[in-house]
Amino acid sequence: MAAQAEIGVFGGSGFYSFLENTQEVRLETPYGPPSDVFTIGEIAGRKVAFLPRHGRAHQAPAHMVNYRANIYAMRELGVKRILGPCAVGSLQPDVKRESFVICDQFVDRTSGRKDTYYDGPITTHISSADPYCPELRALLFETCRQHDIDVRPAGTVVVIQGPRFSTRSESKWFSSQGWEVINMTQYPEVVLARELEMCYVNISLVTDYDVGIEGQLDLPPVTAEEIIRILNANNARLKDVIFDVVPRIPVDRTCPCASALASARL
Repeated sequence: MAAQAEIGVFGGSGFYSFLENTQEVRLETPYGPPSDVFTIGEIAGRKVAFLPRHGRAHQAPAHMVNYRANIYAMRELGVKRILGPCAVGSLQPDVKRESFVICDQFVDRTSGRKDTYYDGPITTHISSADPYCPELRALLFETCRQHDIDVRPAGTVVVIQGPRFSTRSESKWFSSQGWEVINMTQYPEVVLARELEMCYVNISLVTDYDVGIEGQLDLPPVTAEEIIRILNANNARLKDVIFDVVPRIPVDRTCPCASALASARL
């Protein structure tokens, strides 16, 4: 397939509904179908592929998302860099609702997910020491600051299996480790991108305080209505950031992501 995009975004129709001259592309992969059809659009002359991670009707919960198909299909479209925004809960009182975190680390607490393309016969061990693209992280942090967003340049996201939320004890444990945010989708999305030598950056959108710390704060319990309000506000700001950052992404990559397999095979 000829390249149709160079940048990928996991995001819903709010990111691309007003773009002109878009086209929809449906792909099949060796790992099954992606979550939905792709929408290909253009931002400042750069071709961008949008895919709703959970499907347009949010029909795939986090533990059922076909992450391998989603990432593989992005590469088939020609994508070399992926922006992976996601909603998260805060694990620390000073990580405020409505703030952004540009994560640099993850902790995997999932189980049973298909999390590699390399089941043999070639043994492949990619490094996960620094899983997120440093070039894209720096660029996104600076762009967020220019939009007056309360943003952290680094942080750890702990990824739970879902679909249930954490118990109070689990949440308190995560918080006690110093981890900043909690989510259900970052793993294995980021490592699968690295296995295909694609750049990946996360933008965590803080919508609420996790159950283990909400009792530490002088706040009423969070409601679904409040989460939706914050998520909508964050998505509006995120859209502006994405449309501002895409033209700034260098065409040539100087980060280590593009050579992730160079020393990974035995």
